[in-house]
Amino acid sequence: MKADSVGQLIMTGVPGKELDGKTAKLFRKVTPGAFILFGRNIESAPQLRKLIDDLRDLSEIEPIITIDQEGGRVSRLRLIGNEPPNAQQLRDKNDMDLIRRHGDITGRLLRLFGFNLDLCPVLDISFDDNADNSLRGRCYGKTVDQVVRNAGAFNRALRGQGITSCGKHFPGYSAASSDAHYELPRIDRTREQLDRSELAVFREVIHDVDSMMICHGWYPCFEPEKTPATLSRRVVTDLLRNEFGFDGLVMTDDLDMGAILTGYQLEDTIRLAIAAGNDVAMICHRIPEIENVQRILATLPQDQIDRALRNVAQFKERLTPAGKFSEVAFRKIDDEIRDLRVAVLGEEHVRQTASQSVQRSPVEMF
Repeated sequence: MKADSVGQLIMTGVPGKELDGKTAKLFRKVTPGAFILFGRNIESAPQLRKLIDDLRDLSEIEPIITIDQEGGRVSRLRLIGNEPPNAQQLRDKNDMDLIRRHGDITGRLLRLFGFNLDLCPVLDISFDDNADNSLRGRCYGKTVDQVVRNAGAFNRALRGQGITSCGKHFPGYSAASSDAHYELPRIDRTREQLDRSELAVFREVIHDVDSMMICHGWYPCFEPEKTPATLSRRVVTDLLRNEFGFDGLVMTDDLDMGAILTGYQLEDTIRLAIAAGNDVAMICHRIPEIENVQRILATLPQDQIDRALRNVAQFKERLTPAGKFSEVAFRKIDDEIRDLRVAVLGEEHVRQTASQSVQRSPVEMF
């Protein structure tokens, strides 16, 4: 097996705002199939587009280039422009045209910079809008029908602009009482409870999203022994692939989160993730380790690698080329984001928040 081919199964973070020689050499050697960008990579609109163009030029195989651009606090691009309303604010406004507008604007914004995948929509139901589990403000509804309707509208508009989408966080993170960025949550939901709520959403929209992200939650109803869903064959293959019939790309949530780091060594993590049925292993912060990830992947059973490579290749057939960049076009879209924010939250709220400096959480949410 060629080592450079298995690099297609890696989604890696990028260390800085420009591609230095050392990082470029690493990426050329590993040939990651996907790059994910964060606030640490964003300084200005022209700088961001140049970074993305440089990443694209590293390999002959078109890379997936992605970001979390949901709305609200999980909007990486708010560092250089206006912050879009979040899912809860759009839900509370209860105007489908505004939700569709949000998806359309987001798609055009990402195309302008050269992204081809947005890691959303969030498909979790809000059982508690104030729960301390990383979902605050990010849920499109409190019921199955509300999430399906609202997230579905955003998703269709986003994809209509040539940006692929990712449903998250399968099989439903809503009942987590702790944050997987720090520890592995135990989610004590019966299969019957999941079928009536969390899984009911995924069943409805599963064939309308291009990819699916598996969450770091332990579900005893699927795995009696403490196991993150990310590393569970019963969740990824038996449930998502076989029972639900999902045939798109499947990726892990960030394998650098506390839920994984506190329980698994890197080699075990990668082996279990691919064996579970994931196609892409996400390494956002331990970027130098992707060379080790490549080495580990090259030792895995050929049937697992062939399956994952096939799914990555099929996903990449759907990617749309980047749009032409101009700062004028960016400013126009950014004005549209502000207008959307005003339409959802009101002029006074937008004026007050605009006077406050943007603060990033020490942990960037997924």
